[in-house]
Amino acid sequence: MSSLEWRGKLHFPSIIGKSKKELDDFAKNIDNHYREWYETKINKKTNQPKTYKDGTIKRRAIRPSKTPLKIIQKQIKDRILSLIELPENVHGGVKKRSNITNAKPHQGKKYKLTTDLQDFYPSIKAKRIYDTFIELGFNAQCAFYITRLTTWKGELPQGTPTSTHISNIVFLKTDYQLIELCKNHNITYTRYIDDLTFSSQSDFQNIIGEILDIVLQSGLKISRRKTFYNGSQTVTGIKIYLHKIDAPEKIITKVKEEETLPDGTVKPYTNYRNNILKTNKGKK
Repeated sequence: MSSLEWRGKLHFPSIIGKSKKELDDFAKNIDNHYREWYETKINKKTNQPKTYKDGTIKRRAIRPSKTPLKIIQKQIKDRILSLIELPENVHGGVKKRSNITNAKPHQGKKYKLTTDLQDFYPSIKAKRIYDTFIELGFNAQCAFYITRLTTWKGELPQGTPTSTHISNIVFLKTDYQLIELCKNHNITYTRYIDDLTFSSQSDFQNIIGEILDIVLQSGLKISRRKTFYNGSQTVTGIKIYLHKIDAPEKIITKVKEEETLPDGTVKPYTNYRNNILKTNKGKK
């Protein structure tokens, strides 16, 4: 049976282990299964709150699911979403991939383009999620329950087990368009959730417009102030050099502070930097 046939025959209640009545109760009372608060967005360089042009402070809605729904979402993730194959270019929310594996392919590349998708999760609406799963061959029942049980207030919430997986799947069509374009122009492309990175040994400034147009055609917005094209850049928090990658200075400073701690103390910054540096072993 092909993957499309399997998706079309999927009986969602059986996969999740809940009766249709139980799932319908969740769907009807979805507002009771979320918590909500707002966090101020902080500028990492100035450590000050980000503001709009009119001076209003930017805030991010955090909407984690409560335990009963979270359990169902984890089952959706493990039993359905994780079975959908993602290209090797996608690193966020994928097992054995991280911001480190996202940065590594760009090592040694002379030219780099980085950009950021603005309000990524909230921009992904319920209708788009439903349509995506129908296009992927899932039956209407499955597409309905996946959409209803992973969205809130008509959009993808930040703080649930399924949001990163759903966003990856919704962005798949755009990923493949970018992969094809970059392949034709010898450009390396990776994505870590809402961070997109492109690099090459050759100047590809003339292709930037085409790259950004593909992203904009997806209906998502690009953060222009986070779009950079130059040779020396930090990619998803990792410094990229010609023959190695490393942690940024602020992490290295924390590592030096941890060197004064007693033996046996947990040293998260040291462990993190070691994970970065071990990717350089065997490289000349």
